[in-house]
Amino acid sequence: MRLPRRRPGGLTRWDVWSSPAPVLTLILIVELVAVGTLAASLRHGVGPLPSSWLLTLAVLVGAGIVSTEASLGVERVRRQSDETPHIDLSSVWTFAAAALLPAPLAVAVAVLIYSHIYARVWRRSGVPPHRALFSAATVVLAVEAAAAVMRLSEPTALFRTVGGLLTVLAALLVYAAVNMVLVVGVIVLSGPNRRFKSFLQVLAHGDDAVLEFATLSMGALAACAMASFGAAYALLVLPPLIVLHRTVLVRQLEEAASTDGKTGLLNAAAWHTQAGQALRRIEREGAHATVLVLDLDHFKQVNDQYGHLVGDQVLAAVAEAVRAEVREGDLVGRFGGEEFVVLLPGLDGEEGHPGAEAVAERIRRRIRGLRVDIAAPVGQEVIDHLSVSIGGAMMPVDGTELTQLLEVADAAMYCAKHAGRNTVRMGLTGFPGPVGGHRPRRSPPRHP
Repeated sequence: MRLPRRRPGGLTRWDVWSSPAPVLTLILIVELVAVGTLAASLRHGVGPLPSSWLLTLAVLVGAGIVSTEASLGVERVRRQSDETPHIDLSSVWTFAAAALLPAPLAVAVAVLIYSHIYARVWRRSGVPPHRALFSAATVVLAVEAAAAVMRLSEPTALFRTVGGLLTVLAALLVYAAVNMVLVVGVIVLSGPNRRFKSFLQVLAHGDDAVLEFATLSMGALAACAMASFGAAYALLVLPPLIVLHRTVLVRQLEEAASTDGKTGLLNAAAWHTQAGQALRRIEREGAHATVLVLDLDHFKQVNDQYGHLVGDQVLAAVAEAVRAEVREGDLVGRFGGEEFVVLLPGLDGEEGHPGAEAVAERIRRRIRGLRVDIAAPVGQEVIDHLSVSIGGAMMPVDGTELTQLLEVADAAMYCAKHAGRNTVRMGLTGFPGPVGGHRPRRSPPRHP
């Protein structure tokens, strides 16, 4: 994995020095440990270098360079479409190096490949040197850890016995754990909510974990082929790796097209599409669902007092709070500005509005208790006393079409606003008078 990019600067102007103390400490420790462990392995030496090791090193570095060159356009589009961390497919070659070579030579493979990636991709994409150094340090530690595990079995048994297969699998898991834990740790510590639960949520991101495992598995297969049939067989991994790279790009572009950049939630268009599909399925099954519309109270004051960058930080914290109070299958989106929307499918008839209202109340209380740490000219400040007004509508009681449910929920939300804010109103009983069935979005009656 790699960290998102930022604008580079001179050595003393790197933004890493303004990072929170826990982030800077972790980065420095990782880099110092990477250098220290490499120095320790070099001190013990690798002995005479057989020509087979040098050939393996050359083939792996060459294959890594070729795969990077073949995927330059893809990788640049990945970075332009999404600056968040994503899996680095070059681990195919670095894991193969850890499986076949002594740790110092395996690290040499990683350093050479990552130097080429920095020159050809990262530097041109605006990745500052300190982030490249940290990414390389995490890979160095992962390679050294995997190489240490591989040395637990005899080289002749690694790819030919059950015990050897288990050793390779253990090395693969160790490699993934070291690399992902360190990168995710920095990401979570850099975020507005530094909690162990957040760490686990990022670490357990299903798609990234599967992709990392698939990439390392290809590295294991490349190592097996090279050990059994010769170094040149690593080249057979290149075509499927390039195809995988392009497939990942398609998935990433699809995610970027449906994701709100400030909060990571579904954007308005994607939420409408997915919510409409879910409601049609729920209607066929004769089940129930609830739509919640949430609007932050007095959010303009946050933007006016602290600026829009801090406002974006608050929106991200609120989005995380909402997601934490709903189920995995519930649809959460941002409609723009300070407004969010949630679809809660599957509420049964006995729960009805009280069940949905309980969810809305949990969200309201959680947002009320938020404390968002921000950087200020005089030091750290905390934004608290946030509140949200929530309106809800239930299917089929308040309507069966998504437009109807949004109108009812939106009108109920405005009733919550005019009832004093920081409150919840549900359904047609949440405001006086009927609501028209097919008015456009954001056209419910406004109360003076």
